[in-house]
Amino acid sequence: MRNIYANVGTYIDLTLGLSYNTLNIFLYSHKILVERVSYMPDKKVILTYHGLQELETEVQELKVHKRKEIAQKIKEARAQGGDLSENAEYDAAKEEQAEVEARIVQIEKLLKNVEVIDEDEVDLSSINVGCKVRLFDVEFDEEIDYAIVGSTEADPLHGKISNESPVGQALLGLKVGDVAEVDTPAGLLKFKILEIHR
Repeated sequence: MRNIYANVGTYIDLTLGLSYNTLNIFLYSHKILVERVSYMPDKKVILTYHGLQELETEVQELKVHKRKEIAQKIKEARAQGGDLSENAEYDAAKEEQAEVEARIVQIEKLLKNVEVIDEDEVDLSSINVGCKVRLFDVEFDEEIDYAIVGSTEADPLHGKISNESPVGQALLGLKVGDVAEVDTPAGLLKFKILEIHR
């Protein structure tokens, strides 16, 4: 896989939803991300209740409103007459329709294999999926906060990292006072666990 490189301040691997507090960012190309969605294996999808509600809301919005909106665009494009193969509005609407239908299929597939984590019942004696952590970044001498979530719900830019990412994997099972070490392309990162909470 090729990476698109830019200096942005955070290293993010979008395929795993991990975030490193370094000076690099690697973004996989759109094509690779689409292929990852298309060939997503049937495995348990870990979600918090909040993450589950977001997906259910999104698929409902796509089915009830977005489908109707796109159908109207296609109808209006057809009404223009002429050769549809040369109709830019029609092509754009059909492409949008394909994207929406693909997203609906993806979400429904996720929801069939979901395992919901009750954040109120997460054991806080050690780091688990569903908890939040405050870490001390040894290299950058600063405190950072993360929520540990499943890969589907991961959003590194908003402090949600995947349990499947290198950082997430290194943190799982550790307790307050422990130090996590993570090998990254930028070098060895060390995080001291300061707090585990909901």
